[in-house]
Amino acid sequence: MTEAASQKVVQPSTAARGPISHTIFRIARLHRMLAGALLRDVGLYPGQELVMMQLWETGAQRQSDLAKVLDSDAATMTRTIQRLEKSGFVRRSPDPTDKRASLVEPTAASQVLRRQVEDVWARLEELTIKDMPSENRAQLLDGMLALEANLLAAAEDLRKN
Repeated sequence: MTEAASQKVVQPSTAARGPISHTIFRIARLHRMLAGALLRDVGLYPGQELVMMQLWETGAQRQSDLAKVLDSDAATMTRTIQRLEKSGFVRRSPDPTDKRASLVEPTAASQVLRRQVEDVWARLEELTIKDMPSENRAQLLDGMLALEANLLAAAEDLRKN
């Protein structure tokens, strides 16, 4: 264990009224950093794998629909699709029902990438929960799903107001 990993994280006093939120923020940052390092090994940037996973599961989609589903702004999605297209993992074509829109679909070449992304996610999962007993994993997942539901409801409330 490295010296940094063995040190206890001290919550700043400003986080005292939100220790769970502060911990979620730290965990999310570390998880994204680790995911980014693993994804670099397969030639992707964080977020690109989510676009590919969506396309592999659903097939061709409008670029604007991908942005909505993945909660991305249009400019970021455009850059992501351009990079994936340049790498040969997706292709864009005009939407036959709306000439202003583009359909994005995974290429046959992306199927090798799919297996690599699945391996990255399995490795990330392993690193994230490696020494945790299986009964704790189920409880953690249940708790995280409850947190997600709370946050989705709060985000919806904010959108309404």
